[in-house]
Parts: sequence; C-alpha cells; structure tokens
Amino acid sequence: MLRKIRITLAALFFIAVTFLFLDFTGAVHTWLGWTAQVQFLPAVLALNVGVVIALVLLTLIFGRIYCSVVCPLGVMQDIISWISGRRRGKKARFGYTPAKSLLRYIVLALFIVAIIAGFTAIVSIIAPYSAYGRIASNLFAPIYQWGNNVLAYFAERANSYAFYRTEVWIKSVVTLGVAIGTFVIIAVLAWRGGRTYCNTICPVGTILGVISRWSLLRPVIDTSLCTGCSLCARKCKSSCIDHKSHTIDYSRCVACMDCLDNCSQGAIKLQSRLKKMEAEKSSESKPTDESRRGFIATTAIVGTSLIVDAQRRKHKMKVDGGLAIIQDKKIPHRDTPIVPAGALSARHLSQHCTACQLCVSMCPNQVLRPSSDLATLMQPEMSYERGYCRPECTRCADVCPSDAIRPITIEEKSSIQIGHAVWVKENCVVLTDNVECGNCARHCPSGAILMVPIDANDETSRKIPVVNTERCIGCGACENLCPARPFSAIYVEGNNVHHTI
Repeated sequence: MLRKIRITLAALFFIAVTFLFLDFTGAVHTWLGWTAQVQFLPAVLALNVGVVIALVLLTLIFGRIYCSVVCPLGVMQDIISWISGRRRGKKARFGYTPAKSLLRYIVLALFIVAIIAGFTAIVSIIAPYSAYGRIASNLFAPIYQWGNNVLAYFAERANSYAFYRTEVWIKSVVTLGVAIGTFVIIAVLAWRGGRTYCNTICPVGTILGVISRWSLLRPVIDTSLCTGCSLCARKCKSSCIDHKSHTIDYSRCVACMDCLDNCSQGAIKLQSRLKKMEAEKSSESKPTDESRRGFIATTAIVGTSLIVDAQRRKHKMKVDGGLAIIQDKKIPHRDTPIVPAGALSARHLSQHCTACQLCVSMCPNQVLRPSSDLATLMQPEMSYERGYCRPECTRCADVCPSDAIRPITIEEKSSIQIGHAVWVKENCVVLTDNVECGNCARHCPSGAILMVPIDANDETSRKIPVVNTERCIGCGACENLCPARPFSAIYVEGNNVHHTI
C-alpha cells in the first residue's frame, strides 16, 4: 500500500514538473509553479528557509522520500529502471554493493566549493533539478511542440483555433549537447543499476543521505522471519540491502518501499527508530563519526547558501512590401551580456541560477537563450534576433524557482534599465541605402530614441537616430525591428548592474 501511494505521488510530481518545461503558454505555471520551488537546490539558493526546513523534516521522518517522490530526475531514473526490468529474467537483477562514500563526499565537497567560488557550470551540470530541466526543455519540449503543431495543422483545416503553431528551434547547441550527454549517461546508469547516479554522484542525494541516517521511520529486517532468500536485495534499485547481515544502508535508501511489498515473508517492515534506540546504543561509536560528518555536510550547504546570498517561429523580419528573401540577423558582439529584469545584476544571476532552463522554455518573446560563455555556461542571457523583451512581460521573473530572477511587477519592469542602445553608423540604412527609416524611434516603448537631421543646418535632410541612454531600458525593440542586415544598425549593450530610471 505504501509503495502504491509513493508511486502515485511520484507520478503526479513528475508530470507536474515536466509540464512546467513543456508548456509554452504559461498557463501551467499558475497552478503548478510551486513544484519547482520545492526542489532542494533552488530552495537553498533562494534562501527559502520554509521549504528547506520542510524538506529536512520530511527526510528526518521518512528518509530520502524527496529522492523518490519530489525529485524529477530520480523519478525519471525509476521509469527507465522499470522499463529495463520488464525484460525477461531482469526483474530481480540488483544486488548489494558497498557504499562509495569517498566518491560521494568528494563530489559533494567539489559541489560546495564550486558554488562558493562561482563555478556555476559544475554546479548546474550535476545538480539533479537542473539536469532534468535541461533534458525536459531540450529533448522533451521539442517533441511536445511538434505534436502540438501537428494538432494545429489539422485544427486550422477544421476552422478551429483550439491549437496554434509554435516555433521549434535550437536555442543553444552547447546546452543541447550537454542535455543529450546527461540523459545518455543517467539513462545507461539507471538501465543497468537503478539509482547509481543518485548514490554516487548526486550532491543532493548525499546531503539527504546524511540526514536520513536519523530518520524516524525506516524499513527494518526482522531476522526471526527472514529466510535469506535475498529477493529484497535483488529488487533494491539502491543496492543498499545486505541480506546476509540483515542490514540496510539508510544513507542510500530512497524510501521507495519496494522491499516491503516484495518480501513474501513479511520480514521487512516500516518501523520507528525509537524502538531500536537501545539496540543502537551498543554501536554508538560509528554513528558518532557519521553524525560528525553529517553535521559538517549540513552546515556546509547552509553556509554556502548564506555566502552566495551575501555576494550576491524562426522570427524573420518583414519590411513594407516586396517579396524578396530577407537575410537573417546575426548576433552582435556585446561587451556585457544582457540579463533579464529582476536579476538585479549579472553577478546576482550567476550566483543564484541553477541553469534549469525553465525561464528559457517559458519566454514567449524568444529572447532568452542559454549562455555559451564558460563562466555562465547554460545560464540565461538575452538576444534580440527573434523578438524583443516586451515591457508588459514578466514571465521569467514569475517562474524562476531559485530567486535568480526576482519577482517584479509590470510597472517595475518598465523602469528597470537592463542595458542601453548603441547606434552603429556604418550599418544604418539611412546612410548606406539613402532611404528614410526611423523604425527604431517609432517602436521604442520608452521614447529614448529621437530622430534628428543628418545636417543640423538642414531640417529637410534625412534623419538618423540619437539615443538618450538615461531613458533607454534595453528592451531591444530597436535592435529587433531594425531593417539592417546581417547586423542591426542599433544594438543593446548590457548593464552589469541594473538601474531604475
């Protein structure tokens, strides 16, 4: 019964988190956005004390139930492992293996050091929620969107507007490659060994494993009923049950409850730890060492979060008339990358972002894409070849679970300067083609661009843009709508620290 409840809750969580990355309308987040906010690493980086305490208490009561119910990467591994187990003769394919404690704690130490030092590429690659986010947004989302487009195709022919087409495009080749590599590695490990990744690499699994050593409720083997059939060990995807010594490594047990249902003798039961306190007193020396290690690990992750907080459709341009092929725009070189309003600064975003790609997946204007810069690898940055950041849109700030992009109102969004426009004289069609234009000034939402005569003494001469950097908010409307090709005659340079105008 407990196993069925666990599977049901895990399925609901997995579907909810997955749809956050698949949905391109933004409607799902209104109801299910909280499932991203209760993920461990985003909660720590956002200093969401309530969530962190709740997850710690949940682990102290039930063990690593987070790993088997809440974590989408863990549930994905269970799905792959279950499919592998459907093969003939593979249903009971596991066996007890000693814990690779040294590897686990080395990875955890590197993870914490990487957070403190700002090596976010390492953090985002091995963090479970971030890894699953990239897999969902880069591998699952395109399939979902293509399916939507097929339905939209037939709906259009039936004069229905139940579906509408959305563009599927590769936002970053590097991020796509990392997502594919991560999926292949984790899928192979899960196919062959169940929860191998969770109990050797995953830093969140290691932290919760330390805490779960003192969990109140835990599966216990009754030696008087056990016949030594080893079925529990052969079906344990965490490989943490030693049937010979009748012991369970609770630091690796993910509280999946499979052993309770598979034991035909009823020798494994969920039991309160308080009932075995007397038996444990005789072997207090080893738990004391583990307790010390657990205290250090838990203190380190909390300290890290405090330190981090302290440092804190392929869019083609169309011009009036004509059927000529229009050349695609190229990304201009920016000395300073542009980060979304609500991020406060490039530094704040870098220190808090888990590179989960949720904001990239949800951006309706197609201006967010993963960074290819090694220092901010896979974190969101803005570019305006396909659209511009509309002042009335706050989607990325609404969905960010780690507080890397803080919630802002539409009014605040319209006054936050994330960058400033720069005019490139050599590219402007007014000068290169001897035509009138003014696209940038007409579409500037903040009125920061003024068209002035080329010849100050001749009011009838063609006009060129002049940018008032004090009023410009860096939305990119001018860059996006500039007809110059392949590079716009006006582009946005980012601000390291955002300002309010």
